[in-house]
Amino acid sequence: MDSAVGSVGVVTPQNFHFSEPLTLECNRTLPSFDLMVETYGTLNSDKSNAILICHALSGNHHAAGFHSADDKKAGWWDNMIGPNKAIDTNQFYVVCVNNIGSCFGSTGPTTINPDSVGSDSLDANSSNEPQVYGPDFPLITIKDWVKTQAMLSDRLGIDVWHAIVGGSMGGMQALQWSVDYPERLKRCVVIASTPKLSAQNIAFNEVARQSILSDPDFKDGRYIQEGTYPRRGLILARMVGHITYLTDDAMKAKFGRDLKSGKFMYGYDVEFQVESYLRYQGERFSENFDANTYLLMTKALDYFDPTRDYPSTVAKDTTESAVQIEDSIAASVESSKAKAQSELEDAVTTIEDIESDRQQELSALKAAFAHTQCQYLVVSFTTDWRFAPERSQEIVDALMATGKPVSYINIDAPHGHDSFLFDIPRYMGAVKGFLTAPFITPSRPVTGERS
Repeated sequence: MDSAVGSVGVVTPQNFHFSEPLTLECNRTLPSFDLMVETYGTLNSDKSNAILICHALSGNHHAAGFHSADDKKAGWWDNMIGPNKAIDTNQFYVVCVNNIGSCFGSTGPTTINPDSVGSDSLDANSSNEPQVYGPDFPLITIKDWVKTQAMLSDRLGIDVWHAIVGGSMGGMQALQWSVDYPERLKRCVVIASTPKLSAQNIAFNEVARQSILSDPDFKDGRYIQEGTYPRRGLILARMVGHITYLTDDAMKAKFGRDLKSGKFMYGYDVEFQVESYLRYQGERFSENFDANTYLLMTKALDYFDPTRDYPSTVAKDTTESAVQIEDSIAASVESSKAKAQSELEDAVTTIEDIESDRQQELSALKAAFAHTQCQYLVVSFTTDWRFAPERSQEIVDALMATGKPVSYINIDAPHGHDSFLFDIPRYMGAVKGFLTAPFITPSRPVTGERS
């Protein structure tokens, strides 16, 4: 058998139209919607070899292969998906969906709003032409995306996915799948992800959104109708995001403090190589992405919380270790001044609060995962500070505490959060091994594995 690693070749996206109404978590309804989809490999007779790929924020349905013979740019996960690769298309039927709210063919802010077709409510000064949704497209959540993916599964006749795989925001979707449709997937691969966004991550997203919202060309989100585009705002948003995807060491190794022209120009134009790189990334992104889509997707990230429907039931006495710390500290400073004593007591209270919060999060995750039926592979990267390994370990700890089969691997990589996009042998090997290993039935008692 040929073991050569290759490409899936030229692929053609497919549009799936859903005429039934879709009620979203925000309580608004899309009367119908489209999903752009790419597939690779061949679905077997009993439809048991299907793998769903969930994309990250700037991703889309084009995960592997090329769109034409002259296409120079492969799909965003081409090093992962293909013949004899980690997700082997000789063995698996791979499906990648562009989520609603996106700008790559699925129903979103750049598609026609059906309410504007034949509507008598158009302003007298406006065109009678149908209008895109723009800012009128409803806010969406990870749960909404998973719901549409389940509808696509039904359309494809896939009752149970061999695996659902995603990195970053895609990992959140995979995790949500295991909670919302536990009987419909056998394996769940969560890569460089998190059980929910931290305050710092929400802050980064807000800075990016404000960069777009404050651009005078944003026009309250109606820039397409106005013939403008918030290019500067989108460039800034991408620059902020891109900084968080890399590490200080990676940027130092790639750019250092190198000057583009070799000398100071004493102005505000590009002088350092890193400035040139960020501006290039922002410019390129602004040419291919939609500003309203960026706003929607960052809010979906902020809202993500698989425990929202599973309230925590933490017992009151969950801070024993913190109390022990308090007693120890109190004894050691018994003869100290009152001010020092007070400061130490405040510090212990903080420790107690942190421990209490941790226990509450663990309890809520345990409740959310209690009814899941799949095996999990959780992958993190040592230099990822956007979604640090500690956040992946929270997922692993909750799964282990509920007796779920989970393997965890923390990959040493210098690329920061973007590591999940790189061809790292240990990482690719872990994914391939997990996808091809025998399924561990839920009835078999299993403890989590760390490597």
